[in-house]
Amino acid sequence: MLLDDLMPWSTGPLRLGRGWVVAPDARTLRSRWDTLVAATGEERAALFGETRARSLDSSVAALPGQATGTGRFAKEHGHCPEPVRIVHGAFDEQWIVPDHRLMDVARPELWRVADGQQLFAVEQGHVPGAGGPAVLVSGALPEGRSPAGRPGRIRPLYRRPGGREPNLAPGVLEALRERHGAGVGPEDVLAWTAAAGRSTVKGCVVPFTSDPAVWARGVELGRRLVGIQLRGARDGERPRLPGGRRPYVRAALPARPKAMAYDSDEEALLLDEGRISPVPAEAWDFRVGGVRVLEHWFERRTTEPEPGTLEAIRPAVWPQEWTSELLELITVLALLAPLEDRRPALAEEIDRTGPGDLRLAPVPGAARRPASVLDHHEEGPEGQFALL
Repeated sequence: MLLDDLMPWSTGPLRLGRGWVVAPDARTLRSRWDTLVAATGEERAALFGETRARSLDSSVAALPGQATGTGRFAKEHGHCPEPVRIVHGAFDEQWIVPDHRLMDVARPELWRVADGQQLFAVEQGHVPGAGGPAVLVSGALPEGRSPAGRPGRIRPLYRRPGGREPNLAPGVLEALRERHGAGVGPEDVLAWTAAAGRSTVKGCVVPFTSDPAVWARGVELGRRLVGIQLRGARDGERPRLPGGRRPYVRAALPARPKAMAYDSDEEALLLDEGRISPVPAEAWDFRVGGVRVLEHWFERRTTEPEPGTLEAIRPAVWPQEWTSELLELITVLALLAPLEDRRPALAEEIDRTGPGDLRLAPVPGAARRPASVLDHHEEGPEGQFALL
């Protein structure tokens, strides 16, 4: 079954239109905002980075759940809205200014259902010959592009806030409960998808099984994969490797590292003369869409921006919090790698025991559209209120 039919409601990626609205740390975003609102006239327009979709005179509604201005940005002189976490590519947690006026296509329907109960599945796009996960899961709102820049569909697990109305094709849960027991829930389906999903040229395919034992093993594997990717967002348990295998900074990282390399003999990650170890080889070589995750994470923080732009406003030296985040990313990849290695064996089990495709009615058009929200107000353009 195509994931498009299993989880019918989806959106494309966020289309930001300007890179400066996202940064690896919140302080940088506040500095960029302050620089922008201090500018006037043509200088403000140049810093803003106007597009056909957004200019200083664009009038748009506030993003759901965000207390931001809705007046034209040309007249903005207030403080920076509180930055929020997003997932900016595979496993890269960054910060964004949650202001609708700053994004070309912000996908407000996703912001409307983003809360502590929501989980987002993101297809990573098919890259011929590339391994790695077909679907990644996050609790934070995902930007929706793979490290290779390919757009992926974003699929919330629930259609309404508060974990209400699963975004699953009608009849899926009933069919699975009849086959595998009454306890099958929406998060079991998501776990199975994370473990069994396969990337194809037609999109992510999710095969099912009629064997209860294979189903149970797949769900268990998927729950472990999802739990590590969430990094404690649900249970407060941050990912940890066993004692003796936890990565540490063995030689201090330089103020502005320029290159990342790997010493396989020493299991060490090298940032110029800085050194982190132990770093398992499978963590160093973990790839999504053919792109090595650790290198991509590093490049996003060290590539020289164009002078005079807001992107050029960034920390003068490597922040300590980036080191902590790098250590956690190494941990996440080291924990995921052996679980990823189990996915091909699960695929063989599914094929050997006979895929148990679900016979369902065609997905109705309404299931592919966002649910209506009638129980709260949102601020519209220029401070007006809109009832949705």
